[in-house]
Amino acid sequence: MSGRIYSIDSMRIVAMVFVVIIHTDPFAGVSAAGNLVNFVLETAARFAVPFFFMASGYFLAIKFAQSDPGAYYLNRVATISSIYVFGLILTFPVFLAGTAVQARTEGYSVVGSLVTFVSEAIDPAELFYYGTSVSEILWFLPALIFAYTFIYGFVRIDKPAFILPIAIGFHLIGLLGASYTMFVDVPFRIRDGLFFAFFYTSLGYAVYYYDWNPTSKQRRRYLAATVLAVGFHFAERYALGYLLTGNTFADGVYSPSYTIGTALVTLSLFLFLLSWPTLSAETSLPSWGIYAVGVYVVHPSVLYVLEGAGEGLTLLGVTVGDSVIWHLFLTPAVFFGSLGLYLLAHKLHVIEIGGSHLPSLRRLRKLSP
Repeated sequence: MSGRIYSIDSMRIVAMVFVVIIHTDPFAGVSAAGNLVNFVLETAARFAVPFFFMASGYFLAIKFAQSDPGAYYLNRVATISSIYVFGLILTFPVFLAGTAVQARTEGYSVVGSLVTFVSEAIDPAELFYYGTSVSEILWFLPALIFAYTFIYGFVRIDKPAFILPIAIGFHLIGLLGASYTMFVDVPFRIRDGLFFAFFYTSLGYAVYYYDWNPTSKQRRRYLAATVLAVGFHFAERYALGYLLTGNTFADGVYSPSYTIGTALVTLSLFLFLLSWPTLSAETSLPSWGIYAVGVYVVHPSVLYVLEGAGEGLTLLGVTVGDSVIWHLFLTPAVFFGSLGLYLLAHKLHVIEIGGSHLPSLRRLRKLSP
C-alpha cells in the first residue's frame, strides 16, 4: 500500500462524530424507544476509538519501516503529549469553575470541593497513565503513548512478532473486566494503555508488519465481513445487556466500552478501507480528517459547558434532559462548537494543526497587537 489512503483520512472525521455521539448519549432516558435508538447509536459508534488506535498502529509500522524507529517514536510521543497538555489546559479551568458552581448550588463547601478536585487532577497515576485526572474523555492520549511505548520496546529488542500475541492476552483480560464480568471478577482498572490501547494499536501495526495488503479484488469480501461483524456486534451486545439479564429497553441502555464484536468490526472495516484507498477522494471528507484530534481534545470542555447549561435550565424549571429537541441539538452543537474553537485556536496561533499544540513564544507573539 503506497500513497495517500483517502478512505482512512475520511473515516477519521466520521469516527470522531461517533465519539461525540458516545459522549452526548443521544435520546437515552427519553423513553423506551429513545433507549433503543441510543443502543443502536452506541453499538454502531463503538468502533470509533478502536479505529483511531488501529490507524495509529498501522501508520506507526509504516514509519518504523521507513525511518529510525527510535527517532520517530520520540517525535510522536512529543506530539501526542503536546495535544494532551493542550487538552488539559482547556479542560482544567472549565471543570474547576464547574466544580465551584456545582458546590455552591448544592450547598457544599466551595473551597473543599476545589481542593478535592485539584488533588484528584494532579494524582500521578490518573494524570500520567490513566488520563482521567480532569476528564475521563482524555484517556485516549496517554493510552496511545503507552501503546506506542510497548510496541517500540518489542521493536527495540528485535521481537516484533511477539507484539500482537501478547497484546491479545492482555486484551482478553480487559474484556473480562469490561464486558464479560459474569465469568470472572477482575479487581483492577482495565480501560488503559495496556489492556485496550495496546491491543488495537498492535492490531493496526500487525496489518502492515505481516503485509496484509487488501486489494480491490477483495473489496466485496471485506465489505461482507464488515456487515457480518456489525450484525454479530449488535447481537452480542443485545445478548449481554438484555437476553442474559432479563432487562428491557425500558430499564435503560446497555453500553459497555468494548466486546469481541468491536474488534471484529474494527478489523474488517479497516481492511475494507485499505482495499479501497480512493474511497471519498472526490469529496471534502479526507481534508477534514486532520481536525479529528482537535475536536477530540476540545469537546470535553464544550460538552461540559452545554450539559451545565442544560442543568441550569432544569433548575429554572425548564427540563431539557427529556426533550427530543435538546437531544437533537446537543451532538451537532458539541461537534461543530469544538471544531470552531479548535480552528480559532489555530487561527490565533495558539496551536499548530498537524504540529505542536503547546503554545510557544513565537506563536504567542503573533497574538500581540
